Amino acid sequence: MRIALYAFDGITMFHLAAPLMVFGEVTRLGLAPDWETRVWSDRAGSIRTEEGFPVGDIAGPDTVDWADIVIVTSWPESLPHIGKDLSAALRDAHSRGAEIAGLCLGSFAVADTGLLAGRPAVTHWTKMTELRERNSHAGVDESVLYIDHGDVMTSAGTASSIDSCLHIVRKHLGSAAATRVARSLVVAPHRDGGQAQYIERPVTEASGGTAIADVLSWAFERLDEPLPIERLAEHARMSRRSFIRQFHLETGSTPARWVLEKRLNEAKSLLETTDRSVENIASLCGFGSAVTLRQNFRSAFAVTPTAYRRQFAVGCATTSIVDRQR
Repeated sequence: MRIALYAFDGITMFHLAAPLMVFGEVTRLGLAPDWETRVWSDRAGSIRTEEGFPVGDIAGPDTVDWADIVIVTSWPESLPHIGKDLSAALRDAHSRGAEIAGLCLGSFAVADTGLLAGRPAVTHWTKMTELRERNSHAGVDESVLYIDHGDVMTSAGTASSIDSCLHIVRKHLGSAAATRVARSLVVAPHRDGGQAQYIERPVTEASGGTAIADVLSWAFERLDEPLPIERLAEHARMSRRSFIRQFHLETGSTPARWVLEKRLNEAKSLLETTDRSVENIASLCGFGSAVTLRQNFRSAFAVTPTAYRRQFAVGCATTSIVDRQR
């Protein structure tokens, strides 16, 4: 297996080191001694990383002709459109049967080539909107760490490049090999959930001084209570129909969606900062039962509340809005 890693001036050391570590470990463990990895760029010579370190002995574009897998390891933060030469090189490699992958922001380069052609992609969650515009014919999937279409793969941000490279090992050498590499690197062979759990989901608020803004403030202090539309409309002194219409005008959302997102955000906060049980958190956030919380949480963040807590718990000293109001 011959793997070509594309690099450029300004790439971060981690984005380049992650695939080198994973694929290098395959060889070091003797799992596939004939695997070889080369780093290349638009011209042979050297590059300088974002951290200011020079990296020498960089191969030139002809490395693409040698490779079975071509990986764009990252892409500049400014998200420039791919150049004609690099695009042609990736497309030519794909045409002769090489696999193409874009890790993190490298997904933008792959999308620019047209190789995704009607297929969804993924990138770092902070750049989803931009990728959706670049890959408008197929869009993006916010809930996953990587998407492999067989011939073309894209991955989510930063550390998920490790997940993606382990997937390549699993795909070509099997699960046992990928597990050995992961164990050696002290990382999870396969992470639960997806990057949806990392995405910040701000809830749109109405501007102050309106009946809707007053309802939002009032409802936020009562997330643990039933909050049907009728109760919200009654507090706003509006008919149900008028309330729904005005609510959408001021927030861009529906009352039910707003309440659900507030409850989910509060549940995340409680999972991160307290040792309350899932059942108790479900009650405090207005879900009624742990089952309902788990269903809504997994649907929104692609992970269970318990798994989320394992990853993000920071201690139990901080109180939430629900605690403060009592």
